[in-house]
Amino acid sequence: MHALCTAYLKNEEDAVEVLQDGFLKIFQQIQKFDAAKSTLYTWMRTVMIRTAIDFLRKDKKAPTSVEWTEDHDPSIDAEALQRMTGEEILQLLQQLPETARTVFNLYVTEGFSHREIGEMLQISEGTSKWHLSEARKHLIGTLNKKKTA
Repeated sequence: MHALCTAYLKNEEDAVEVLQDGFLKIFQQIQKFDAAKSTLYTWMRTVMIRTAIDFLRKDKKAPTSVEWTEDHDPSIDAEALQRMTGEEILQLLQQLPETARTVFNLYVTEGFSHREIGEMLQISEGTSKWHLSEARKHLIGTLNKKKTA
């Protein structure tokens, strides 16, 4: 769960705070867990993700809306990622702007649709797509710099 929180937040202090808040929510709401609907791990993971999103939203100003209009998404070189350690990939993700990192994690790691992400983050579906594209562009740029170094 700590790794999950770290993936969503930029620094260790915030990740630990969200981890503690998430476990507090889990212990307070354990009676709401329904084994027929999901595993305990999946339920806990969902609580942690929502706690991280709530934390990110807490100090955020009014959301900006940017619509995605291009037909082409940049792609990330899978071979370059395979040569990196998990810690290196995590450091790459932590360099992303907050909303782009959150959208990237929700879409790529957790498998949410842009519509679902938009609802969670209170942004439009197009804005979610734009943030994902920006995250990919940033990651590609960083990987290309790393490749030439």
